[in-house]
Amino acid sequence: MVENIIEVCNLSVNYTPAGKSSGEIVRAVKNVSFDIKKGEVFAIAGESGCGKSTLAKSIIRLLKPASGQILFKGKDINKLNNKEKKEFTKSIQMVFQNPYHSLNPKMKIYDTLIEPLDINTELTKTEKQERVEKVIEDVGLSSSALENYPHEFSGGQRQRIAIARALVSMPEVIIADEPVSALDASIQAQILNLLNSLKHKYDLTIIFISHDLRVIRYLSDRVGVMYLGELEELGTVKDIFDNPKHPYTGTLLDSIPYIGKAKPAVSDKEPEIIKNMGCAFIPRCTKCISEKCIKNPVLKRISNTHSVRCILYD
Repeated sequence: MVENIIEVCNLSVNYTPAGKSSGEIVRAVKNVSFDIKKGEVFAIAGESGCGKSTLAKSIIRLLKPASGQILFKGKDINKLNNKEKKEFTKSIQMVFQNPYHSLNPKMKIYDTLIEPLDINTELTKTEKQERVEKVIEDVGLSSSALENYPHEFSGGQRQRIAIARALVSMPEVIIADEPVSALDASIQAQILNLLNSLKHKYDLTIIFISHDLRVIRYLSDRVGVMYLGELEELGTVKDIFDNPKHPYTGTLLDSIPYIGKAKPAVSDKEPEIIKNMGCAFIPRCTKCISEKCIKNPVLKRISNTHSVRCILYD
């Protein structure tokens, strides 16, 4: 049986908007629960603002949750001692959307890659150099690139460098937050193929965040669909793409562009219900039964691999 490497349990994350009083909060992630199995590619899908990146930053300890737990190999990541925090930092790394912003423009690539080894390992100078050279070659660049600066590379090459920086600590988990959305289509395919190759070569678990369902279908094993901070549907790629159950998932799939495809039908009319109660998707749902949807649905398992948060399946 494959073990869970990450477990997210009833997680909520809140923000205080800039310029607002401390009493006003934005609930960016709301009571989300799921698990990630070792060795899989787990995708988090949804529109901008749905809470995908907030969730990812919580998993890597960049944000502290308001409530709930995140377990890494059975341990609460927000209750680690100093030694455990150091091990956790090596074990889980992140690749951000814009590689130019995530790389220090004043540092050579060699210095960028060797910095995490200086901080988090006891390797000798020779061992560090050998690892840096191996990793840069594994992402498809020559070791001569190590003497250059980020501005001397294309966007795709910079993203390869960002992936190399994440890999150099030999992590068990990589969180890839929209890693191809800023790249041209042909370069996107190269980076996706690279991630797929590195997954097997380095025995990685990957959390892949994207709004692009075509990319998710190509790379992922399982998918969680988020809307306004809530997890609406969870299942295998086959469950989500071949048998979607939540109306929002259907809307996302309908939005995938194809030549000659008609515009999807999405209701713009907001039912007359009490706001902030019940299903968050009510204003856009074409299947809304308003007297029932005012109730707050829970994520319900409808098969061994498939769960949905919709009153139609309660």
